[in-house]
Amino acid sequence: MLLSLPSFHIFTSIYNLVSALLQVKCIEVIETYIERIRQVNPLINAVVKDRFEAALQEAHQVDKLLSEGHDDEEALQEKFPFLGVPITIKEAFAIHGLPNTSGLVNRRNLISMSDATVVSRLKQAGAIPLGVTNCSELCMWFESSNRVYGRTNNAYNLECIVGGSSGGEGCILAAAGSVIGIGSDIGGSIRMPAFFNGIFGHKPTTGVVPNDGQFPNALGIRTNFLCTGPMCRYAEDLEPMLRVMAGPNVTKLKLDEKVSLQNIKFYFMEHDGGSVFVSPVDKEILQAQRKLVKNLETELGVQVQNVAIHKMKYSFQIWSVMMSFKDSDEQVAFTDMLGDHGKPVWPSWELVKWMVGMSSHTLPAIGKILLLNKLVKYSPKTNAKLASMAQSLRTEMVNLLGEDGVLLYPSHPVVAPRHHTPLGMPFNFAYTAIFNILGLPVTQCPLGLSKEGLPLGIQVVAGPHNDHLTLAMARYLEKSFGGWVRPGTC
Repeated sequence: MLLSLPSFHIFTSIYNLVSALLQVKCIEVIETYIERIRQVNPLINAVVKDRFEAALQEAHQVDKLLSEGHDDEEALQEKFPFLGVPITIKEAFAIHGLPNTSGLVNRRNLISMSDATVVSRLKQAGAIPLGVTNCSELCMWFESSNRVYGRTNNAYNLECIVGGSSGGEGCILAAAGSVIGIGSDIGGSIRMPAFFNGIFGHKPTTGVVPNDGQFPNALGIRTNFLCTGPMCRYAEDLEPMLRVMAGPNVTKLKLDEKVSLQNIKFYFMEHDGGSVFVSPVDKEILQAQRKLVKNLETELGVQVQNVAIHKMKYSFQIWSVMMSFKDSDEQVAFTDMLGDHGKPVWPSWELVKWMVGMSSHTLPAIGKILLLNKLVKYSPKTNAKLASMAQSLRTEMVNLLGEDGVLLYPSHPVVAPRHHTPLGMPFNFAYTAIFNILGLPVTQCPLGLSKEGLPLGIQVVAGPHNDHLTLAMARYLEKSFGGWVRPGTC
């Protein structure tokens, strides 16, 4: 079922919206976005808990501040770069007064008493949260469905998934129910939803944006792979969001450096080399990538080099081993987490309960534990080999990209699949997950729609702390290929 969403006229970026607040009251903007959510949410189920009353009160405060006229526009932009900007937040992040279950039934009555660090920073910058958005159970799967809130449906086709785990966030942004959003990513959980929903999503260089205040948070070696980052419809919003979210760590990046795209070294890979674990890359995704390469060579006069990085073929194996490296305690903690630190879940028994409709957990959550504990078990020798491969792959990639290179790589082998079908191709997330292991910055950029009206896109990858290169590419690709396309226009 293709979805034609109701028309909506505030298709605006941060800069346009903050400027507009000098002519349009903030309360009118917030009311408009609230109405938009009320229009589309019964169809897509993206916002799972709202704070509309509090948002309206905060909008009144913004209008009062503007009416008093104590500061000029430039001073206000400096103090509050997101003044009055509506924002939604993945439910896995704590926001005061709202639930923080991550789709876990045992946490359904939990209400956060504080804000996650990135939430606090964006609120202090003037952003107004409208609510929290759906995710997969414990952020473990790339379909956003759980026993607490149900399933989120793609705004471009209700019969398709929105991705995960930040799927509700990607969906409400695509449906123009919010201006900007917060997601987290340990295997592609920002970039897959951004791809499936036709928006922009950025996984920063590891260690730049704090992960504090989300559930579940990373343990042990996984802290090197989890990233928090911005999601939005417009490429120009990525950088200001990243600046605020990174806080003092923003000095580790090079966001003030001017980027000349003609001086960038461009590389591309059409697929991972043929892994047996993942689906072949869809023909339309390949065509979009080739069109992009031709555009760069024609419009910028650059050479885009086709490279074959052979270790990418083992992306899933590398990710699975590194995620469970020295994991005896971490895996116990993971099964305990599924029981919310109560009685640890026994996955085999939980599967039996699920089959008779008695489990409070989703099949992907149960299956992933079984997979990690039983099926994806390598010998110590193989584990060591794959861990070594991860390190050598990172060295190879860093040397290739240097300080002035970017890699163009598929975001996912297929466009947004139908609901439940990811169970039959569970390892396709390897196309995004490998870059968590490598710790590289990646921006997912939309590239129009497929013949069936589903979003296409590309990952743009750079070397460590060269996020400014991928963000510059995002802005260029938006101008060249149109960026976000309103659902229902195909």
